[in-house]
Amino acid sequence: MASRALVTGATAGIGNAFARELAKRGHDLVLVARDTDRLEEVAASLRNRHGVEIVVLTADLATTDGLQRTVDTITGGTHPIDLLVNNAGSSIAGWFGGTDIADEDRQLDLLVRAPMHLMDAAIKVMSGRGEGGVINVSSVAAYTPRGAYAAHKAWVLSISQWAHLHYADTGVSIMALCPGFVRTEFHQRMNADMSDVPRWMWLRADPLVRAALKDLDKGKAVSVPSLRYKVLASLARHLPATVVARVAKRGR
Repeated sequence: MASRALVTGATAGIGNAFARELAKRGHDLVLVARDTDRLEEVAASLRNRHGVEIVVLTADLATTDGLQRTVDTITGGTHPIDLLVNNAGSSIAGWFGGTDIADEDRQLDLLVRAPMHLMDAAIKVMSGRGEGGVINVSSVAAYTPRGAYAAHKAWVLSISQWAHLHYADTGVSIMALCPGFVRTEFHQRMNADMSDVPRWMWLRADPLVRAALKDLDKGKAVSVPSLRYKVLASLARHLPATVVARVAKRGR
């Protein structure tokens, strides 16, 4: 039986790159997103190209129903999930305190509550089997004071680092992926003007995903793609907090 991966936010960007790379490697997939038509389009393409088994699950992970149905997919069934990719995400074009608090609630549910519940389900199932992996997509923003989004991603990074150590003896590999700016639909969807971001800061999703999977195989707790972002993340960890805050103040 082929190994099976569940990828959230699988219709575009980093999640779609994970789906394509994992299908290329022969993994069966469960693809989760809100848009049924796009899910079916992605699934059909990957089935035709790679001959893998793909299940689509239309679910809004910011809702209790959508999240529970995804948890049930991880914990139930006869074909277990071997790899969970917690990727679904979005952001708000505005600063906390000036945004609608209902939008902030939804953001918190999507970026923190959803990966927390899915990782919990995966750990319980995988540790019982003695094998499995979890990739939680965080961000280099987690290393900087950049509003609510960065705070959510800092939580993802912290819980992933702890879980990596705590569950190491169970056979479950847990890793945080911390990319920087990636050329996806992410910023377009939030109507953010990114014209002032230098070209050198942009990454492509496909090589980022290949590097992340390689880091997971190596047993790393954190994957920061590209040398440029490894340097920036290191600087953010070691420079005085006031300096990092000044550099990051234009972020979200």
